[in-house]
Amino acid sequence: MFATAPKSPPAPMTPLSLPAPKLRAADIAYDAIESMIVTLQLKPGSPIVEADLVDLTGMGRTPLREALMRMSSNGLIEQLPRRGLIVSDIEAAEHMTLIETRRVIERLIASSAARRATPQHRINMVECANHMIVAAKCADLNAYMAADQALDHVVHEACRNPSAVAAVVPLVIKCRRFWYAFQHEGDIEEGARCHLLLAKAIAKGNEEQAVKAAESLMDYLESFARKVING
Repeated sequence: MFATAPKSPPAPMTPLSLPAPKLRAADIAYDAIESMIVTLQLKPGSPIVEADLVDLTGMGRTPLREALMRMSSNGLIEQLPRRGLIVSDIEAAEHMTLIETRRVIERLIASSAARRATPQHRINMVECANHMIVAAKCADLNAYMAADQALDHVVHEACRNPSAVAAVVPLVIKCRRFWYAFQHEGDIEEGARCHLLLAKAIAKGNEEQAVKAAESLMDYLESFARKVING
């Protein structure tokens, strides 16, 4: 069974002590739609209605269309004959291969971020991970997911590898949605702990530890997925 979707889209979170990232309108629209897809407000198979998105996000049609084009190109949204755009399904059986692919890219991103992050990146990513820890202890799922999204933004910027980021983002979103859909099978505090270990390893600039922490996070997601798939 899917989790009950929230009535309004959770806003992507930027911790108050962090400098707000400079995002284009299309990027803001993308994050807002991502949050709605991940938290199942836009459920798998549901139609994408542009007018509804304008009302829900407060964004204009031009940035929304650009965001939808990006999501269509990376498989989060599908174009079907006579049906238009719909949210892609959650394919549990294919989720293991998704994690297998993500594992390889996350190793590269973690190593690159440990090597290339600025001092501010290193501070910000640990703070984002700490927000995940707090949210997990409070069982605040929306805050947890928003902090997870914020951490991804910092690490992806820090790694300075746009190709790797472009490849991993749709996989991350699909993993996040899978976790949200089957959250009753997961351990939110363990997930937060894995993210914190990754953030701290990158922040220290230790590439070897960062890669190991990325592996541990993927191990956690793989174990969770197997539990869901095997029932």
